[in-house]
Amino acid sequence: MEVRINVSRQQVEKVFGLEEYWCQCVAWSSSGTTKSQKAYIRIAYLRKNFEQEPLAKEVSLEQGIVLPCRPPEGIPPAEVEWLRNEDLVDPSVDPNVYITREHSLVVRQARLADTANYTCVAKNIVARRRSASAAVIVYVNGGWSTWTEWSVCSASCGRGWQKRSRSCTNPAPLNGGAFCEGQNVQKTACATLCPVDGSWSPWSKWSACGLDCTHWRSRECSDPAPRNGGEECQGADLDTRNCTTDLCVHTASGPEDVALYVGLIAVAVCLVLLLLVLILVYCRKKEGLDSDVADSSILTSGFQPVSIKPSKADNPHLLTIQPDLSTTTTTYQGSLCPRQDGPSPKFQLTNGHLLSPLGGGRHTLHHSSPTSEAEEFVSRLSTQNYFRSLPRGTSNMTYGTFNFLGGRLMIPNTGISLLIPPDAIPRGKIYEIYLTLHKPEDVRLPLAGCQTLLSPIVSCGPPGVLLTRPVILAMDHCGEPSPDSWSLRLKKQSCEGSWEDVLHLGEEAPSHLYYCQLEASACYVFTEQLGRFALVGEALSVAAAKRLKLLLFAPVACTSLEYNIRVYCLHDTHDALKEVVQLEKQLGGQLIQEPRVLHFKDSYHNLRLSIHDVPSSLWQSKLLVSYQEIPFYHIWNGTQQYLHCTFTLERASPSTSDLACKLWVWQVEGDGQSFNINFNITKDTRFAELLALESEGGVPALVGPSAFKIPFLIRQKIISSLDPPCNRGADWRTLAQKLHLDSHLSFFASKPSPTAMILNLWEARHFPNGNLSQLAAAVAGLGQPDAGLFTVSEAEC
Repeated sequence: MEVRINVSRQQVEKVFGLEEYWCQCVAWSSSGTTKSQKAYIRIAYLRKNFEQEPLAKEVSLEQGIVLPCRPPEGIPPAEVEWLRNEDLVDPSVDPNVYITREHSLVVRQARLADTANYTCVAKNIVARRRSASAAVIVYVNGGWSTWTEWSVCSASCGRGWQKRSRSCTNPAPLNGGAFCEGQNVQKTACATLCPVDGSWSPWSKWSACGLDCTHWRSRECSDPAPRNGGEECQGADLDTRNCTTDLCVHTASGPEDVALYVGLIAVAVCLVLLLLVLILVYCRKKEGLDSDVADSSILTSGFQPVSIKPSKADNPHLLTIQPDLSTTTTTYQGSLCPRQDGPSPKFQLTNGHLLSPLGGGRHTLHHSSPTSEAEEFVSRLSTQNYFRSLPRGTSNMTYGTFNFLGGRLMIPNTGISLLIPPDAIPRGKIYEIYLTLHKPEDVRLPLAGCQTLLSPIVSCGPPGVLLTRPVILAMDHCGEPSPDSWSLRLKKQSCEGSWEDVLHLGEEAPSHLYYCQLEASACYVFTEQLGRFALVGEALSVAAAKRLKLLLFAPVACTSLEYNIRVYCLHDTHDALKEVVQLEKQLGGQLIQEPRVLHFKDSYHNLRLSIHDVPSSLWQSKLLVSYQEIPFYHIWNGTQQYLHCTFTLERASPSTSDLACKLWVWQVEGDGQSFNINFNITKDTRFAELLALESEGGVPALVGPSAFKIPFLIRQKIISSLDPPCNRGADWRTLAQKLHLDSHLSFFASKPSPTAMILNLWEARHFPNGNLSQLAAAVAGLGQPDAGLFTVSEAEC
């Protein structure tokens, strides 16, 4: 027989209360009564609060970790397990961890992978309780690498300095670990022995007259002797002359002398014949190697032609001449890679990285409709390494077709432009010229010692085209110009891919292929050879400083409790600003403070950023350390883009919208800036218009007269009037002084038309917002008899 009885909890508690109780089954019959054993009943429970919860910790690598946990009181006693980032911690799988009898989690040796959120979980038949998560951060303190070898002494003669460096990469600091203490660069004085050129001692006395009717005298290269690599004395150390006297009698030559003379004549004849044969072979090889190339289209076949739109009736200055390219063929001979310094071996097309081999013989390309052969050549040319590095179709490149009238290329909102003056391109030739801005990470620019990149890396080309006048490449730089603090050099990439110093600013020679006008925030490079350029600076003292622009961005719309403030530290150039603005547009960010400029010095100290005075009742900073830090060498080398730090704040509630705090950015023992942030994150957009990108004068490519502020005819009159020297000083020299360009007189004087160089530089500096009336007033004030011809208004131009 099976018997059941249902008793409710309320019925039991009325009789026995909340104490435990027991139940017993009693069975009886005529034969008697029997009882079962007692079944004791207890009320199961599990309290909510842990008696001890794990706490957040920061430990160094390989240090032990102990996270205590005492579960809530319960019946039956709770079982304990641990979660790491919501994944169960199983000591049987990971021997580096174990759980004690007191339910504490022990990590024997902390690893980077142990950085996580740990949660203690207690459970029984009643409930499952979770403790508050404890964040464990395993940090790595930085360690210095070994010192490099000492560099070569900076001075080739006399006192200089040399340095060695080390990096905080052994290991690199991680997860807020301490940065290495001490300097990463050591400098020491050095001295190099100066070379001493040799000089002749005085001649000795003449010797007695010999039997051959001659006497001699000698001298030695010992006054002083050459040392430390100095040059040897020039000239002969022995001087012989005739000393015919009555006692000297000329005798007839013997048979052996006749044989000697005959042998010398025979050797001379053989050498002459051999020289003629070598010249003939060289001329034949030269005829076979030279090739004709039709203007620059062979170098730019990878580009699409620029369509020339007809001019509007209300714009008479726009060039509307469309040349007939169906039959005209223009050629130039020579290698496609320009010669740099004097004669050099002829550049072979098969060794370069611009073109693939074109085969032997002569090649002439005609301007005509595309054929299958031309299409094959274009596809082959476009696969070369040099042109793969040009980002076609992006906002960082522009190109156009130009002739002898010249023109201008601009990359909008970057401060980069290329001015092609009139007659820079030979008459009868048409070139397709490009202008490209490169990202530093895409171009391997080697920097040595204390060198740093101060300008964008810019390409103009194609390399190897023939120019009869210098073009002017304009680009921004972020250096604080000071001859005592900086050694500035213009670098150019050769056709083989290596970078060379083509100009040392301050040591330019007037006849040099390159020249540079350096201003406070821009430089203007005169060059007759197109290529890839960059301005590099080498710090001569700790006073050398770069201008950094500080920008604060935050989300336009905030849909969560977290709110991120991004602080960018970039070069103070238009191109760097353009890149960040475009990036933030994609991220949906807005400017929340007016940009500031910070002077970052070559002191080897890092850049620190911190946030202060955050109202704790409304916001909470999630930064675990007192400040963030950007290493010195990340900023100084200038090749890393988008350097920034993010400060994450958490709102107390979704209705919180007013934010007021301070953000500090400073270089240790250097310059600093403070931002007072006070705005509404949902409504305030007053700083958004500060970075509105302008059009910079319209289209990126301007051809002919529309590219210049000075009308062509007036330009020619000024040149013809000021180029000839004038006794009263009313010539191009005085114009250079009025325009504050008198420090470049030697360079202007080395050119066929100094006035044209001055006007070209004025065009490059003042387009498109230059005041033509001021230039006209400067020309009119020179005192020329016909100066009235140049006094024109903006409307007349």
